[in-house]
This record gives sequence, structure tokens and C-alpha cells, in this order.
Amino acid sequence: MTARIGLATLSLITVLALAFVAHWLTVTGRTLLGRELLEYPLWAVAVGLLANGFLRWGRWHARLSGTWRTEFFLKTGLVLLGSTVNVRDVVSFGSRGLVQAALLVTGVFFFTWFVAGLFRLEPKLKALMAAAVSICGVSAAIAAAGSVLAKKEHLTYVATLVIAFALPLMLLQPLLAKALGLPTAVAGAWIGGNIDTTAAVVGAGAMHSEAAMKVASVVKMAQNALIGVAAFLLALYWALRDGQEDKGVGARVLWDRFPKFVLGFIAASAFTTLLAGSGVITPAQIKVLTALRNWFLTLAFVSMGLEISPRGLLALGARPVAVYALATAFNMGLALVVAWLVFGSLGR
Repeated sequence: MTARIGLATLSLITVLALAFVAHWLTVTGRTLLGRELLEYPLWAVAVGLLANGFLRWGRWHARLSGTWRTEFFLKTGLVLLGSTVNVRDVVSFGSRGLVQAALLVTGVFFFTWFVAGLFRLEPKLKALMAAAVSICGVSAAIAAAGSVLAKKEHLTYVATLVIAFALPLMLLQPLLAKALGLPTAVAGAWIGGNIDTTAAVVGAGAMHSEAAMKVASVVKMAQNALIGVAAFLLALYWALRDGQEDKGVGARVLWDRFPKFVLGFIAASAFTTLLAGSGVITPAQIKVLTALRNWFLTLAFVSMGLEISPRGLLALGARPVAVYALATAFNMGLALVVAWLVFGSLGR
């Protein structure tokens, strides 16, 4: 018992120390360049991966295995994300952001599901990948994992793919939007609809323009709002799927599989919106919540880097990478078309 407590304490200290290193790298890049060289999730995963290799070399990784609290950090960060999502911001462009979100999520989800089936991916990995590409990357993958009771290796693999694809898109998509001469609103909507992580969306939008960043953030928040819907539908589908053998599906099964942190996300968003509207919560306090959210997510991404098993990833092979690449390419094209149709009338 004492040994387990000692290892858990050492694990927490390690993650906190690495999170501070990732934060320092993020701040240093911003100070030197005037903007973040890499988004904090990318720094955090990179630092976690380096520490992962060092711990394996020193034969400490096996001892600490099982002590990382990735799920706790992620779920807490996502609930805090809800507290920084103002419902009024989501609808500030009328129904445009929600219309785009609904079209993209539906189209990209079923395309990814279909392609993953052609490549014969495991059903639960297929569900995680479809949710991640179509909605909002890691956050949606976590919700899907809770709904279908996916393996932790699947979640880690999909999270790695999300980050691996988000980095080049964050750097290249704003440049491509400018090269194509897209109106600002269309560029922002395209960025928000295509890039999978919220942090990378904000970064890419900022690289284009302040106005594009606002549109991109609203579009991404509209997609974030669909996490709960997707999680419930996946839980229902999987319960019915399993129920074919169990001869019946009860409300208890759905409740057990539904990721409870999604309710926290929705409640936090509604509560903060109400208090912000009445002046109880100020913009300065929202910034504090945002910073706290980023810290928990940094801890989560560091832990994710620490948990990645090279052997486990290699065992999955190249098929998931091919599926994710095809789904991302489809998402990129569809997002551009939908962004132009929905936001093109706003002009430049």
C-alpha cells in the first residue's frame, strides 16, 4: 500500500514538472516570436513523449504504469472548457455556426465510419476515429470511448493521430486560405470546421486574422456542443448492438455507458453563460477559468505522451493512419464547400 502511494506521488510530481516545462516552452516561444511557436497541447505531448523514452530507458516506465491520471485530467479540463463556452457566442452568427456544425459532423462522421469499415478497423476504434475527425478531436474521442467502452490503447492512438494531423494543418491552412483569397468569415469557418483540436483552431485562426479566429472559435464551439448528442447516440447504438445478444437494453445500460463529464460540460456552459449575462462573472474571471482549463489539459496531454506505447501503436499498423488521412482530406474539402455556402454571404 505504501509503495503504491509512493509511486502515485512520484507520478503526480513527474507530470506536474513536465507540465511546467511544456508551459515554459509555450510562453518562451510566444515571448520570442510574438505568438506561440507551437500550441500548448503539442508542447505537452512532445515533452511527455521525450520523458516516456527516458523512463523506458531507465526502466522506470513499467513501475509507474497505471499511475498516470490522464482520464481525470482530461475530463476535468473538458468540464472547465464548458465553463468558458458562452452559449451566446455560439449563436452570435445566428444559425450559421450550428448549421455548418450539423452538416459537417453528419457528413464526416458517416464518411469516416464507411472508410474505416472498408479498411476493417475494429468497431470501437472506428467509432472513436469517426467522432474525433467529425467533431473536435480528442474531446469527442473521449466521449466516444466512454460510450462504447473502448480500449485505452485505442483512445491513445486516436489522440496521437489528432495531434499529428493538427500541427501541419494549423500551420498550413491559414496560408492556404490566404493563397485562395477566401473572405475572412469563410476562412475562419473553414479552419474551425476542419482542424480537430480547439487549441489548434484558435492558433490557426490567429495566424490568419483576429476576425477569422473569432469565426473559427464559434464554429468549433458549435461542434463542441454536439459532443453530448454524439456520445448519447453512440451509447444507444452500442447498447442496442450488444443487446442483440443480451436480449434487451435498459435505461440503466445507457446511463452506465453515457460519459457523465459531458453533463458537467453542458451544465458549466449554461451556468457560466447565465452568470456572465447577469454580470456576476467578469471577463477577467473567465480568463482565470480558461487558464485553469489549459493547465488541466496540459497535464492530460503530458500524461498522454507518457502513456503511449510504441509497441501498441505499431501493433495497430498503418490502416488507422490511412483512414484518418482520408477522413481528414474529405473533411477539408467538405468544410470548405460548407463554409462558403454558409458564411460566403458575409463578405470580407
